[in-house]
Amino acid sequence: MPPQSATLDATFSALADPTRRAIVARLAKGDATVLELAAPFDISLPAISRHLKVLEQAGLIARGRDAQRRPCRLRPEALAPVSEWVEHTQQAWEARLERLDDYLRELQKKEKKHVKKRR
Repeated sequence: MPPQSATLDATFSALADPTRRAIVARLAKGDATVLELAAPFDISLPAISRHLKVLEQAGLIARGRDAQRRPCRLRPEALAPVSEWVEHTQQAWEARLERLDDYLRELQKKEKKHVKKRR
């Protein structure tokens, strides 16, 4: 398995959970402490910490130290491989759909010629 594949797998796995996606969305607005991240959820602090650990292991967040605080921050560069994968996949599908569109237009032309000949 190429390293890029392992990175994508870890990222998609981490983002598969709606709580972790919400945490990433919150961190996109700015750094936050564990307590701040836990506030909107009806789950325990240890559960939030487990979610943060998954996000950290996937490289999506980093935890810092600011005196007594341990703020979490989003690592947006970690989403670059996902963005590249999505773009590549989208381009591949667009190319396939364009070929299908060309093929269907060709079939329509043939059908029109066939109908004209029958008249």
